[in-house]
Amino acid sequence: MLTVYNCIVNEHDPGMVLLAGVIGAIASFAAIILLQHLCKSTGRTRWLWTAVAAICFGFGVWATHFIAMLAFAPGLPTAYDVPLTAVSLLLAILFSGLGMSVAARQKLDHHLVGGAIVGSGIAVMHFTGMAALEVEGRLVWDMGLVAASLIAGVVLGALAMRIALSRSNEANTIAASLTLTLAICTMHFTAMGAVSIIPDPTITISPFSIPSMWLAMAVAFAAFMIFLMTAVALWVDIRDRSRAITEERRMRGLANAAMEGLLVCDDTTIITANQSLCTLSGRPLDELIGMDFTKLFTSIEKNGVLADEPVWETTLKHADGTTQPVELLSRVIDYSGKPHTVVAVRDLRERKKAEADIRRLAMHDTLTNLPNRRNFTARLEEEMEALPEGKSIALLCLDLDRFKEVNDLFGHAAGDTMLRKVADNAGRALRHGQMLARLGGDEFAIIAPGLSDPREAAALAEEILHAFRKENEQASNDGLMSTSIGIALYPQDARDQETLINHADTALYRAKSEGRDTYRFYEHEMGQEARARRIMEHELRHAVGRREFHLVYQPQKKLDTGELIGYEALLRWKHPERGNISPGVFIPVAEESGAIVPIGEWVLQTACSAAASWKDDLMIAVNVSAVQLHSVNFPQTVHRVLLETGLSPHRLEIEITETALVRDMHRALTTLRQLKALGIKVAMDDFGTGYSSLSNLRAFPFDKIKIDGSFIRQVDTNEQAATIVKAVLGIGRGLGLPVLAEGVETSGELSFLASEFCQIGQGYYLGRPSPIEDVLREFETGEQKRSDANAA
Repeated sequence: MLTVYNCIVNEHDPGMVLLAGVIGAIASFAAIILLQHLCKSTGRTRWLWTAVAAICFGFGVWATHFIAMLAFAPGLPTAYDVPLTAVSLLLAILFSGLGMSVAARQKLDHHLVGGAIVGSGIAVMHFTGMAALEVEGRLVWDMGLVAASLIAGVVLGALAMRIALSRSNEANTIAASLTLTLAICTMHFTAMGAVSIIPDPTITISPFSIPSMWLAMAVAFAAFMIFLMTAVALWVDIRDRSRAITEERRMRGLANAAMEGLLVCDDTTIITANQSLCTLSGRPLDELIGMDFTKLFTSIEKNGVLADEPVWETTLKHADGTTQPVELLSRVIDYSGKPHTVVAVRDLRERKKAEADIRRLAMHDTLTNLPNRRNFTARLEEEMEALPEGKSIALLCLDLDRFKEVNDLFGHAAGDTMLRKVADNAGRALRHGQMLARLGGDEFAIIAPGLSDPREAAALAEEILHAFRKENEQASNDGLMSTSIGIALYPQDARDQETLINHADTALYRAKSEGRDTYRFYEHEMGQEARARRIMEHELRHAVGRREFHLVYQPQKKLDTGELIGYEALLRWKHPERGNISPGVFIPVAEESGAIVPIGEWVLQTACSAAASWKDDLMIAVNVSAVQLHSVNFPQTVHRVLLETGLSPHRLEIEITETALVRDMHRALTTLRQLKALGIKVAMDDFGTGYSSLSNLRAFPFDKIKIDGSFIRQVDTNEQAATIVKAVLGIGRGLGLPVLAEGVETSGELSFLASEFCQIGQGYYLGRPSPIEDVLREFETGEQKRSDANAA
């Protein structure tokens, strides 16, 4: 080091040394700026920036060397070989271009290798320039200092490239420029300290060499080129910085306008963030900048996760210590000439809440907030799988009694209120681990797992029924809220979920049929009855198509003259295996299953077709169930049948029971008025067995009253029956309605009715139900008798 120091102090002009350092620093600064722009460019522009940077730095190194050589005063005449001087400039430019091109590839090893090439170029240029030196003496080299100069140039050159390209900012630019200047100066003066000139008179300066004056002019030109290139570099840098600032402001404005949080990371260090992320995290921007990304989010380790996982969910740590779910979306972008990772932070609180609401809606009933059928079946399956040995599960199926009446009388809002009351009252009766679910409509179910004794299920059912009765005592509409309960046990009654539910439904049906407001356990006999009922429902749906139904016709006659006025069509079912099945058995099943609608339409069609073929002006009476009456299209169906069969509307009589009226009085009245408008007659059937309300006789447009046969039997021997029949006949006379007595089976009954002025009768004594063939045969016989009488 002392040798180098003595060389600089004793053998160089200090002013020229300082000038050389300034020229080197300017060239280094320009080269670093141009290198940073080189890294941002692509295609042909990249090659252009490479050439400009190489020329700038090559000229700078060359000028620094030869200005320092002009400052060198060995005490002997000196000159410079022209070709070698030119070659030294060319080598400086080539090595600079090659090194910067390698360093610009954005990786650490490329930075170091490229910097080492630049440092090697400084050394190659120096020793080539020294070879161009002509002096009247011999050059003797200290190889230790030569090696030191080479190492200094390579190491400092590599360090300068690494600093310049690690991060693009002012501090790094200045540090890299000073390091590169140090590489030039250290290498040059260390190498100059390694050389000694020994005078030798035998060595002369070539007449073709460049004298120092001409070299000074060449150096001046090189300096001018350096300043020109530096000016260009500064202009480009200022322009790009201005654009970058403008672009950054615009991008920051756009980023702050984004609803999602945005941050830019260098590896895992946060470089910048938008206002949304500041709000989301509860931290100011100054606190976020420089923070490690992994400290802001949980479940993220500092292991390159940003590059490996473009989309993932995690939680954000708020400044107040709370956490919130977020979704991160990452992408690599070019930011300030270097790859950075931009991360979008999406707040998932609303989405998580919406997903939870959707899951709840999918598994719960919206009206009562109870678990729905899907939730119920899943829970029942879990309980069945986890049931301990020796324990049982009770499944209680609940169905509200007369719930439709509540909807019809008080509206659906009242029905909804009742369903919520059912959920509240039944829910309060549950024990820990038991579940109440709404399966749909007015159907509820309770899962009671882990029972040791069936009596626990019975106690639960009693408690629910008691809660309902107590609620009814406080309600304004007494007795409206009641339920029937069917209970089935697992594994005693069934080994699978579907069978268990079916058995509980079967027990529920039995509870309803035995008085309602009660509960029943499943029994094996119930299952047989339920299966038989389901089989009958299935067979009823196909009986019309299989031609298993037929009609019989029972005559209706005037009691005073015996004149035939019409027939009532009665449905019969002849099963291919079980034979004739009573209407009292299959009609209720058909009504509950809905099969009565197509069956009733077939009856109407068949009866009207038969009556249309009768010559006399006889009536045909057809019974209509409540299900048919309340069907929306029933009047249109009747009208269509009349048009297809050609039967006159005034010959058709529809018979309905009073029970069918009270099911939905408004709809029933509308339907009856539509039928009356067609010219069809309407009779009240089975009067005396239902509500028997006189207001119904006045409100509905009836044409006839039919007294049920149960009152006609023994009317001539039973005083109570006689009193009821007399009262009905009196009502009919008072309202101007004809009365028909059903079930007339004896002469005594006929005599009583005739004495009380009953107009019409029907029964076995007046005529048995007969198939259509017998009816037609009677018509032919009657015609023959009339023909014979006319001939006589």
